Amino acid sequence: MLLEPVGDGVARLSLNRPDALNALNRAMADALEAALTRVAALADVRVLLVAGRGRAFCAGNDIAEMGQVSGAEAEALARRWAAIMERFAALPQVTMAVVDGHALGGGLMLAIAQDLRIASDRARFGLPEVTLGFNPAYGIARLLDVLGGGHGRDLLLTGRRLHATEALRIGLVNRVVAGATLAETAAAWAAEIAQSPREGLAATKEIVAAIRSGKPGGDPAAYGAALRTGAAARERIRAFVERRRCP
Repeated sequence: MLLEPVGDGVARLSLNRPDALNALNRAMADALEAALTRVAALADVRVLLVAGRGRAFCAGNDIAEMGQVSGAEAEALARRWAAIMERFAALPQVTMAVVDGHALGGGLMLAIAQDLRIASDRARFGLPEVTLGFNPAYGIARLLDVLGGGHGRDLLLTGRRLHATEALRIGLVNRVVAGATLAETAAAWAAEIAQSPREGLAATKEIVAAIRSGKPGGDPAAYGAALRTGAAARERIRAFVERRRCP
């Protein structure tokens, strides 16, 4: 797992099993858990890019490992991966999946676990689990939250693969760009987001998570707290009123 700075307020976390198309295994789970702990403590990082090294974003759970575990072990591992996905949602940073190549099965669920998704025009998405005789082990609720209009059920029940352009059309990704410009465009988008104060980004992300979990109504309290105790918000309001640029 590679964690590296990209620019002011932006870092990149890269899956680092390129020879295995960044398939998810126990070692990858260990590395991601450690990396997420580090990221959460980075007070100067406001946006985290999540990418894969090599030809794929992530080809999903490691099939070779899956064939060697018992049913009980598989369930325990699935619960572990579900918790890792929730840890991304709980990060104070805005997270952005940068998808090049395949994002399949658990790899698609990893992309869905991020706040935003940008893909190259050669990206492919899919949930092939049903064609192998089982269901996706985690992330179905979040998938159905992101995709409305029956698109989530389509992916779940057919196992078919989507081209990046269709993924954009149905709302699975936010942007599609040429493969040669993916890294540069993602970094520029992240830098744009990172211009906002961390407090506002984190509060907004927390409110969205609360709404998704069935607990709406936190917006007014967070808004009041920002104006009551938020130094960054107060300074930016003053700068706006005085028509000066805020650092």
